[in-house]
Amino acid sequence: MDINTITEVVRHPPDRPGHDWRDGDAWLAGGTWLFSDEQPHLRRLIDLTALGWDSLTAGPHGLQIGATCTIRELYALVTPDDWTVGPLLRTSCEAFLASFKVWNSATVGGNIVMALPAGPMITVTVALEATYTLWSPDGTERTVDAVDFVTANNRNVLAPGEILRRIDIPASALRKRYTHRRFTLTKMGRSTIFMIATQTPGSDDLLLTLTAGTTHPVQLAFDSMPDADTLRDAVDAIPADVWFDDPNGKPDHRHHLARHFAEEIRVELAGGTP
Repeated sequence: MDINTITEVVRHPPDRPGHDWRDGDAWLAGGTWLFSDEQPHLRRLIDLTALGWDSLTAGPHGLQIGATCTIRELYALVTPDDWTVGPLLRTSCEAFLASFKVWNSATVGGNIVMALPAGPMITVTVALEATYTLWSPDGTERTVDAVDFVTANNRNVLAPGEILRRIDIPASALRKRYTHRRFTLTKMGRSTIFMIATQTPGSDDLLLTLTAGTTHPVQLAFDSMPDADTLRDAVDAIPADVWFDDPNGKPDHRHHLARHFAEEIRVELAGGTP
């Protein structure tokens, strides 16, 4: 879609963009959402793709993902053999309600900052205990835990002119056992709920991440595997106003799914058969 309010596109911003941020500005990366709807409040686009940020850097520290990394690039990543969650990265890419053409343009950072409940890049980075590096217009930077970044439907902690620069996933999380559950109303539909559980090798701990069914990511952490009642009580303790309500699912339905899938996950990681 043409955005007819735009009067300027900054094609070659400085290496640390944002010092001249003003009302009506927007960061431009893949643009798959930006150009999908009217944006009457925007006047200027600042193109981040020209900055040439590294897309993916794997090493002993873990995985570093540049915010402008495309979904296609992440999907194609060949992970080290000891990164047991490698397939989970691809599964999360497949959770997009998007065609391969969108994959070639849409970015990991763009999906995260949109802060939509069904954003799969939010799901996987929160589940894998990532941190986000944010750049401020004054040249400073800060780091936030992925689980704290999204605060509500389409709301996040970014201040005006602040930008998501990088996502860091620690190697310890990449080596964990995992399982996941996802429900959609149609085969290729938007997620009604997306849950990922991880477990430290040689331990019986549990880190359960709920997204899509809630307005922001919810994590339930246990030092040892809980019994069925304890886990159900933890799910039931999620505040009623946190469950998301849209055409893809009512809050009570999403709550029911979370209970059901949480027990399946518990039994699976405890070594039984769901």
